[in-house]
Amino acid sequence: MNTATATATNVNQIKATGWDAILAGMTVGKTIVEVSINRNIFQQGERSDSLFYLREGTVKLAVTSEEGKDAIYAIVEAGELFGEGCLSGETQRLSTASALTDCTVVRIDRTAMTSILRDQHAACDLFVAHLLRRNSRYEEDLVHQLFNTSEQRLARSLLMLAHMSKEGKPEPVRARVNQETLAQMVGTTRSRVSHFMNKFRQRGFVDYNSRGELMVSSKLLRVASNSLAAVSGSN
Repeated sequence: MNTATATATNVNQIKATGWDAILAGMTVGKTIVEVSINRNIFQQGERSDSLFYLREGTVKLAVTSEEGKDAIYAIVEAGELFGEGCLSGETQRLSTASALTDCTVVRIDRTAMTSILRDQHAACDLFVAHLLRRNSRYEEDLVHQLFNTSEQRLARSLLMLAHMSKEGKPEPVRARVNQETLAQMVGTTRSRVSHFMNKFRQRGFVDYNSRGELMVSSKLLRVASNSLAAVSGSN
């Protein structure tokens, strides 16, 4: 196998296995951290000098206003990066990252990541794809926030937490989210979330299993897409 073929084969292998393979090849500039549920990974206002790869678990990204109001603007799943603002000149964290489950994260120094993106084309391709997916998700979230009712937004958030995008059997929400967290995700009050959750449960859209996990039915897809005639149109 010649050098060009070997290089192409290596790049394809890296693309196939993603960030795990790239990070496995790092000898400096990374730290593996175990984070317990409800613990912060970084806080708003802290120095921004690294980014993170989520190997296992679920993480929420939230911002706090000067008045003390919290809003969750993103949920990070295993296999994704977060905190990448440090690469664009961000000196302080603009948000707080907290574990919604027990998590395994890889902390990557900014200088180490900069070197990887500069030297490895496959890593650069993965990073660009990550940014495009993240941007598309944020655009979709903005559209839902502007045009959908809080009931529809709650239904969509529950479906996303259960990783459900099509008809199928009820799926559990692995992340431990309470009604206050859901309210911060949806952009409404806890009392409204409680009202909608009670209605969803009465209609068989959500329930709890024997382990206390929230089970989400694919019937909620009809609520999120506004095709259910009985859905309330009020916020």
